[in-house]
Formats: sequence, C-alpha cells, structure tokens
Amino acid sequence: MVEDGGQLFAGRVASPHGLDGSFHVAEPAPGLLSEGAIVWIDARAYAIDRRAGHDRNVILRLAGVADRAAALALRGATLTVPQSAAPPLGEDEWWATDLEGCRVVDGAIPVGTVLRLVALPSCEVLEVARAQPGPTLLIPLVGDAVRTVDIEAKLIDVDLDFLGER
Repeated sequence: MVEDGGQLFAGRVASPHGLDGSFHVAEPAPGLLSEGAIVWIDARAYAIDRRAGHDRNVILRLAGVADRAAALALRGATLTVPQSAAPPLGEDEWWATDLEGCRVVDGAIPVGTVLRLVALPSCEVLEVARAQPGPTLLIPLVGDAVRTVDIEAKLIDVDLDFLGER
C-alpha cells in the first residue's frame, strides 16, 4: 500500500522478540523487508540489520534499536519503504493503494468504491463500499471475478454474476 510521499506500507512493529531489539512484524510485506533494506518509521530511516522467520512471521532487528525496551517503544509503529526502492511489479500486479478509491462497475452498472485490499489465506480480496446501501462487498482478485483493472482510469470491472450478486 502506498502512504503519503510515495511510501509503501511494509508492516507494523508488533511484539519484541528476545532481548536484542528484534521484533515481530504484523501485516508484513515480505518482499519489502529484506536484510540491508531501509525502512522508515515516521520521519526516521532504519537499516534492517537482521531478518528472520518466514514470510508470514517476519522478525526484524533495526540498526539503532538495541534492546527489548527500544523495540517495545516502537510497538504499533508503521514500517514503510519508498516506492522507488521496491522491487518491480509483475504483469497484473498492483500496489494496494493504487486500487484503493477505484470505482467498481459491472459493465455500465455501478457497484461501489474500493476501500482497501485484504489479504485472506486463500487469496487477496477487494473490500468494496457498495454504491447502494448495504454491507461491504468482498471481491476476490481472481480472473473469474475481476474482468479488468485500469489504474490510470481508477476503474475496476467485475462480474456480479460470478459473485452471486445478481
């Protein structure tokens, strides 16, 4: 997800891990959190000294965060990475905030507006505020549900029949 200033959301500082300043990362974006990379917390840059765990359970230690108390003081902070430092996206890949705010339609039928991208165990889904009153709609990012994504036009065309919404 892109935040202000072209920063991508990389995770949130969670609980400390051990005594050396390491901590767990909640909501990690593993491709952005490699050893040696620079992450930002507020307006301060930190180099990643150590990365452990696996993609769903990332553990980091940052330069300058020397002990458990320092890691605990960062708990809840957002980790970001400049978009320019991120690996290139593949075809049919988008940053989450590029999708946020997109209008969602089924052809000429307005469906709603993307609120956010949600990572579920089976796939990523778009959480969509409906154009008509009602609960939010979850749309899986799979070819049968999403026909096209046009980031420039901020428009996503979906198949309501596939989603069982017609």
